[in-house]
Amino acid sequence: MASWSVSFLLCCVLSCAVSAHSSPFVLKNKYNNSFRLTRSTRNHVQRLMQEYEQQMGNIHFEDRSHHLRDLPSLSTDFNDWLQLSDWDRLHGALGDIQTYWSMLEWKRKQLEKEQKVLRTATSLLQSIKHVQMDLRDLMSKVSSQMRIVRSSWVRPTPATVRQNPQRSSRTVWQSRVEGYIILRDLDLYLTKLARDFLLLASKTHL
Repeated sequence: MASWSVSFLLCCVLSCAVSAHSSPFVLKNKYNNSFRLTRSTRNHVQRLMQEYEQQMGNIHFEDRSHHLRDLPSLSTDFNDWLQLSDWDRLHGALGDIQTYWSMLEWKRKQLEKEQKVLRTATSLLQSIKHVQMDLRDLMSKVSSQMRIVRSSWVRPTPATVRQNPQRSSRTVWQSRVEGYIILRDLDLYLTKLARDFLLLASKTHL
């Protein structure tokens, strides 16, 4: 009986030791995988932007002073960025990615309604869905990382896509420009997100 108890305690100790050692290793791999997915998603967004410009019919329309207030801010103080805790960094990333997914969903539904009248290319809608799938994968990865950092955390139910009646009254041209701004800011945001994952991976000591 005593021998069995000793063996059981030894197994528990070894199990805890393996878990403590493997958790940083698993987390570091997850951050590196997220970094690769973020780069891949950014490539898809850039190709979508080119396709979107072709649909717009005018590649010289962009005014970089135009922004949408519903999109996450891209300006970050470098020192504040460095001092963010891992949890705050991941929590912020999850909310930002969800916002971009929702904005693309709102824009995609608008384009689907316009498709019959304006002959929007089906390939454009499929490309938007592809980027949305990438963003969903990123949200899933970030959620997994957040559960490792804080095991008690439970991912909240995503909010429904918000419809803004003021936007629906805009012209078709303004609507298309808004779509481009979403993609332009998403491209810039993914660059920032990739740096976040690199920093997180570098801080995870094996």
